[in-house]
Amino acid sequence: MPSGAPREVLSELGDLTRRVRAAQRGTWFPLLLLGVLTLGGVLVGRLTFHLESVPCPGGGSCTLASQGSPVYWPVGFAAVYVATAVFYLRRARRRGVGTRVRPYVVTGIALVGLVAATSLWVTRHGIPQPGTPLDFWGLHLDPDAGSTLFLERLTGNALTVGIPLLVLARVERSPALLLLAALCLAVELVPLSSGWAGIGATSPWSALPRYGVPGVLLLLGALGFGLAERNGRRTAR
Repeated sequence: MPSGAPREVLSELGDLTRRVRAAQRGTWFPLLLLGVLTLGGVLVGRLTFHLESVPCPGGGSCTLASQGSPVYWPVGFAAVYVATAVFYLRRARRRGVGTRVRPYVVTGIALVGLVAATSLWVTRHGIPQPGTPLDFWGLHLDPDAGSTLFLERLTGNALTVGIPLLVLARVERSPALLLLAALCLAVELVPLSSGWAGIGATSPWSALPRYGVPGVLLLLGALGFGLAERNGRRTAR
């Protein structure tokens, strides 16, 4: 065997491995679906916005703003993860390579179920009134405490979008997707609510800061990964 043969074999094997991984990837698709779903939350919040006067803890009346649908996010996220699984499986059959999307889909659906169950538990007696403790799986938390507000942000899109994206980044071994997932988590965990861009908590468009920023970020990520995949196919030809 020529002295350079083992190196050539290893080089070809490494190149084949990279091509298979590239063929397995379709990151732009779940990012596109998640971006559209997240931006859709703005419209759902606007259509379901409701104001009512409730008694304040210290006397008098307070204005309670409520918005959102109890079925939009669980059903929407479940549909996104099922559609992602179908997309990857069809892509794998068409290209003749395996797919490793199962950990991403299973993690996403499991976290969606956990978040939905938590939301149902917290609101099982109706929307918590101002000043009343928040019942979080038997823990009665101060609704105005910073830790409680952080927990509310965590048990939302941070879990159902950010964590599954971290799993997908690990599965696809994509540093770019890992960075995007970290940015999504940071955006979800940093409060962008009342007063942002002149939109107050009692505005019908109060959901815009919460869902608009991460939604646009996900769509930009989908565009970037889609262009990168397209350029990769052209280079391979």
